[in-house]
Amino acid sequence: MWDRLLDAFGRNSVRIGILNVTLPDGRQFTYGDGTGSPVSMTIHDQDTLRRIVLDPDMGMGEGYMNGRVTFENDDVSGFLALASLNMADGGMGSFQRPLEALRKMRGWWRQMNSAASARANVAHHYDLSAGLYELFLDEDKQYSCAYFREPDLTLDAAQAAKKHHIASKLLIEPDMRVLDIGCGWGGMALTLARDFGARVVGVTLSEEQLRIARARAEAAGLADRVEFQLLDYRKVNETFDRVVSVGMFEHVGRPHYCDYFRSVRSRLAPDGVALIHTIGRTDPPGKTSTWIDKYIFPGGYIPSMSETLAAVEKEGLYSCDIEVWRLHYAETIRHWYNRFMERIDEAEALYDARFCRMWRYYLLASEMTFRYNNQCVFQFQLSIDQEAVPLTRDYLYMPPEAQRAALAAE
Repeated sequence: MWDRLLDAFGRNSVRIGILNVTLPDGRQFTYGDGTGSPVSMTIHDQDTLRRIVLDPDMGMGEGYMNGRVTFENDDVSGFLALASLNMADGGMGSFQRPLEALRKMRGWWRQMNSAASARANVAHHYDLSAGLYELFLDEDKQYSCAYFREPDLTLDAAQAAKKHHIASKLLIEPDMRVLDIGCGWGGMALTLARDFGARVVGVTLSEEQLRIARARAEAAGLADRVEFQLLDYRKVNETFDRVVSVGMFEHVGRPHYCDYFRSVRSRLAPDGVALIHTIGRTDPPGKTSTWIDKYIFPGGYIPSMSETLAAVEKEGLYSCDIEVWRLHYAETIRHWYNRFMERIDEAEALYDARFCRMWRYYLLASEMTFRYNNQCVFQFQLSIDQEAVPLTRDYLYMPPEAQRAALAAE
């Protein structure tokens, strides 16, 4: 039965490319339109076959992690590119649709991120060994989309460009008080303090990130200007000139979108400005990958623009500027993947081969989704007062001194 269901799923779902599948009993099937380079995979046992039929996302991810699904020439990248292209094309077996609806409903409940569950979800990913992230991130430990203002920028240069682009949107002036929601290892906060003279409070739920961020502030001589706290964003009760949040909104969960933007509004001074940088989807609201939810980012969800702005509107915030970054994250993750693979032996020494297959699959699946399947990055510039920012975007491309002079002249 499972082989017949897999065959039906393959014929319905793989419309682009060439996918050759070898079953545990040696039988082979081919799917697709015959275009492009073929991808060949082998399913090594009946239980893995059954799991793939019931939940292709989970079954394939776990199958590859466990060595029960293999690819000719280890071409997991080619498979994930082909899968992403076909997902974007809408391919799905008819018997999968009721199961997808159930998974979508389950996802809503998984995103009920109370303070306790949010902290546990953050620890699952961000409290991994700091040595792991040092294998593939830039020197500043930026674990979010870089900004390739020029296509040949290095990863470090593109991450610096991202931080300075955000600072320009925040219109930072010396001694402004800034709240950094989800501050990570502290790079954004330290940049705003060092390069723009801001005073920053960064909040995180990761004990490992907190430890490193505080140590970095001390080492940089910025501990008097940057304070890092282990605190849920909903527990902050001060007012700030600016609020910034980079790569954190994906962890909020749909049931809490209004809570989140209500918190942003409550933390802003009347003439304050917020900049929310988040992964987004360019298609209608969807669901989280079951494999990603279990192994990588529990409780996470990638928002559509429509559901994000619905919450912004309800909480009385003015959308002063919205920017969409296409393919920047695909290029960022390609850098991460190459750096990870160059040092994969060190990653295996930290964890094991199964973990490395999981991490490789995660990075490649993420890159291909950004490259082929309707994911991008949104930057929302928000305020309570629509006159808090200039009427044109010219100021974004001025050096800080010229930006301040232009604002003073208005």
